[in-house]
Amino acid sequence: MSQTATAAPDRGARSEIETSTIRAISWRLIPFLILAYFFSYLDRVNLGFAALTMNSELKFSPVVFSFGAGIFFIGYFIFEVPSNLALERFGASKWIARIMVSWGILSALMAAVYDEHSFYALRFFLGVAEAGFFPGIILYLTYWYPAEYRARFLAAFALAVPISTVIGAPISGLLLGLDGAMGLKGWQWLFVIEGIPSVLLGIVTWFYLTDRPEKADWLSAEQKAWLKAKLDAEVAAKQAAQHFTLGQALSSPKVLALSAIYFGFVASLYGMQFWLPQIVKAFGLTNAQTGFVTAIPYAFGTVAMILWARRSDAARERVFHVGAPLLLTALALAVSSYITDPTMTMVVLTVAAIGVFCTFAVFWTLPTAWLSGTAAAGAIALINSIGNLAGFGGPYLIGWVKETTGSTSTGLLVLSLLPLAAGLLVFLGSHETKTEFAGAGQAK
Repeated sequence: MSQTATAAPDRGARSEIETSTIRAISWRLIPFLILAYFFSYLDRVNLGFAALTMNSELKFSPVVFSFGAGIFFIGYFIFEVPSNLALERFGASKWIARIMVSWGILSALMAAVYDEHSFYALRFFLGVAEAGFFPGIILYLTYWYPAEYRARFLAAFALAVPISTVIGAPISGLLLGLDGAMGLKGWQWLFVIEGIPSVLLGIVTWFYLTDRPEKADWLSAEQKAWLKAKLDAEVAAKQAAQHFTLGQALSSPKVLALSAIYFGFVASLYGMQFWLPQIVKAFGLTNAQTGFVTAIPYAFGTVAMILWARRSDAARERVFHVGAPLLLTALALAVSSYITDPTMTMVVLTVAAIGVFCTFAVFWTLPTAWLSGTAAAGAIALINSIGNLAGFGGPYLIGWVKETTGSTSTGLLVLSLLPLAAGLLVFLGSHETKTEFAGAGQAK
């Protein structure tokens, strides 16, 4: 009787500590990381808007543009794993600051592009500079969030992707209107103005980010103790199930399968991201109007992503929450290739965007469920680097099909096969649900 009486307050105290700890972490880290990723993603994909005037002025064909858009991901692929291992060694604050300053400088230097060779070179080195940022943040968030919170806060961080288009697309469209100011073209102003904030934010990152919970002077001793016990229990459960070395993780069939799934996802994401402005502009809109209309699918995708991630965490289910949105994306992309009406095209592409971002919200819970430490750092980077090769393949595929057939729609039909294959692979694979939610109660 006395044991029951004392246990209840203890559970309440632990619940209060848990709530206050997660709230403190979230207010401290998530808004800042969203802002950092916003500029990262904006500097990566603003090329789609620059192309509205840059391609004609520099006489770039669809294939030249697609190759330049995609070669970013070759540099990204080569340096992704070493960069993430460097983050694990040197700490997030220093390494992410280095990434942001270098990519901001190179993004602004895109204004100096004058022919296809300078275009290819700067896009390649921009990929080298940015390598490790996204998987580094995914790894970094596993230092702070237990499994049952992970999908929703990964989704919160990933909000930067659709928001970068919801906000960035109209801004990019308007910046093209600076054409001729101080002797620069509108697309040159776009690169310069959108590159500078990344440099400034990178400098702030060095001083603002806390590498590990034990160094967080903004958490109380009690909060640190609760978080350490929670995360240590998860790591112990993963290692009890199977302890992976870095080499074992990088050669694991599960990691390779996840890389293939992510490849299908990324192909659809960047295929839309780089070509949607040109699809919308073909409706007969101005550059500014194109920016606002392009933002519509991403606005809906933003809301759907948050709701879907919360649903996945609440249900403690991952496979359906990753696979179903991929299949929805594939269906929407395929249907869009048969539609010519502008309104219906935007409706269907909005459905495709919803599928894309719902996938994004939950996918990264799959590898982090059973990997930890250096193995997780290497595997997350490998999955991201292989997957991001589709950032080369997806846009290039659409560009090649467009130049061959004269139709972007046919390219979307071919592209739809990749998320279709990825979605089927999710359902054919397996997921370590019990390992992921160890210590959080029985998985549903």
